[in-house]
Amino acid sequence: MTADLVPYIPEDAPFSPAQRSWLNGYLAGLYSYAPAKMAEAQPSLQLAVLYGSQTGTAEGLARKFSKELKAAGHTVTLTSLEGYVPATLAAEKYALFIVSTYGEGEAPDVVQPFYQQLCVEHFPLLQNLSYAVLALGDSHYEHFCQFGKDLDKKLNALGATPIIDRVECDIDIDAPYAMWKQVITGKLVELASGQSPSIEKPDTHGAETPAASDHYGSSPQKGALVHTRDNPFFSPLAEKRALTHPASSKLTIHLDFEIEGSAIQYEAGDACGVIPQNSPDLVDALLGLLPFSGGEAVEVPKVGSVALRDALLHHFSVTRLTRKIIADYAALAQCSRLGAMLAPDNHPELEKYLHGRDLVDLLRQCPGVLKKPEDLIKMLPRLVPRLYSISSSPAAHPGRIHTTVSVVKYVSHERERGGVCSTLLADRVAVGDRLPIYIQPNKKFRLPKDASAPVIMVGPGTGIAPFRGFLHERRATAASGRNWLFFGERSAATDFLYQDELQVMARDGLLTRLDTAFSRDQGHKIYVQDLMRQNARQLWAWLQEGAFLYVCGDASRMAKDVDRALHQVIEVEGNMSQADAGNYVGALKDGHRYQRDIY
Repeated sequence: MTADLVPYIPEDAPFSPAQRSWLNGYLAGLYSYAPAKMAEAQPSLQLAVLYGSQTGTAEGLARKFSKELKAAGHTVTLTSLEGYVPATLAAEKYALFIVSTYGEGEAPDVVQPFYQQLCVEHFPLLQNLSYAVLALGDSHYEHFCQFGKDLDKKLNALGATPIIDRVECDIDIDAPYAMWKQVITGKLVELASGQSPSIEKPDTHGAETPAASDHYGSSPQKGALVHTRDNPFFSPLAEKRALTHPASSKLTIHLDFEIEGSAIQYEAGDACGVIPQNSPDLVDALLGLLPFSGGEAVEVPKVGSVALRDALLHHFSVTRLTRKIIADYAALAQCSRLGAMLAPDNHPELEKYLHGRDLVDLLRQCPGVLKKPEDLIKMLPRLVPRLYSISSSPAAHPGRIHTTVSVVKYVSHERERGGVCSTLLADRVAVGDRLPIYIQPNKKFRLPKDASAPVIMVGPGTGIAPFRGFLHERRATAASGRNWLFFGERSAATDFLYQDELQVMARDGLLTRLDTAFSRDQGHKIYVQDLMRQNARQLWAWLQEGAFLYVCGDASRMAKDVDRALHQVIEVEGNMSQADAGNYVGALKDGHRYQRDIY
């Protein structure tokens, strides 16, 4: 085979020089066979590509990779783990898993039945299965990529053989996904040629991770312009108003974006992605601690050469520390104290140190380490979009997108801090300014197709957002089904979001029931899950009549408490055992009658 036929990773690919060199060497090795040998090694494997997705990202990657595998000559079966029978794995020889982690380290809602069945005692061994796992997650959360880790561990325990080691992706998925895909593709060539490839882990440490090329899982209309995170629509802000009283201990705001004339389309239940920028004051504080002017040119993947200050403003995250930042900084500083925290036994100490600190804190504690702008850029994760549940309806609010945003501000280590995007929206953007936005579809959070079906919505705090959209949608489309909303906040006087709208909906009958829990308005705290128990008989009756139950809000506590209350209501009112109540909830999920948008 001639050298010019060997695949080559170009210099503008989203990899560091070391990673590009490794990949080029790896590919050259794969294509170093004699032409006759290569002819024998053409891919012809039977592959199962299995995905577990909550918002569509894992599904989109799986669909794209399946098409590429088919084009390479493989026979591919693409299947969602929703409804997939784990015993089927015994008949598979090769399975590639692309799975997301949801909530607090859990499998996506629709995938939980699959994993529970896989984990039953005495599940048959899978010794004939070779597999690979790409785990998607968000390192903001404590249990990063936990479902992918658990799945990998379980498959290995059942005797399955990993083709390569598990790869974990943070929010910026492009580079680790591309490297995982590239190595998997090469291993499949080896397997198809009858070789037994050694297990190896793609080197994704320090991978440059450019923004994803599109919002996965959507299918644009043919010929239409698509607004994505790489090609956002710069939407004028038409309205911004506070939803909380000035006396409230927190600020929640309502935003109205104009999308008239754009290619943006959405459905009630989708999310709006806002591409933020860091606080100029914070960036200036960083530069004040560094020997750089901010005008130095640095390379940003998929962008090119930009001034350092612009890179810190628009392209890199500087408001939180990560394990990688500490590792890179400790290596440059030769700091034993920072390095010691990276030991596996010192994980609690590292987590404690990372909590509430940002890059300014690190530079102040250990100054004089960074000598080149490139050293700073290499250690920073990319600044990623923030997703907000859309609180409007395309039927009721044509040409508009509404969002409901809780503004994050707090004091930590004697410095004021704030959420990257929420403070931008609250403090640095005025009506008339344009912001880059796009739509993140949420196919797993949709109103019932049957307009007569009852709907129960549980949305404390900003969890009210999609349900405001649902209610406006139900009114605009003349849906006849009953609507019941559970809403909770701190105080009715200061934190009753959309109070006027909701009370009008309750008076005119759109809201059949409106139950509110204001936790601090009485001596003992009351939450939405308490209201569910108090109204157990009616809640059970609605479920028996075919109601769809939706939950939106905090994953760490609220969603778990609501789920626990739901099981208790079913046990008591349905006169069921704990196991039977669990089966009932499972049936609700299987029928898409129990849907959650939690974060």
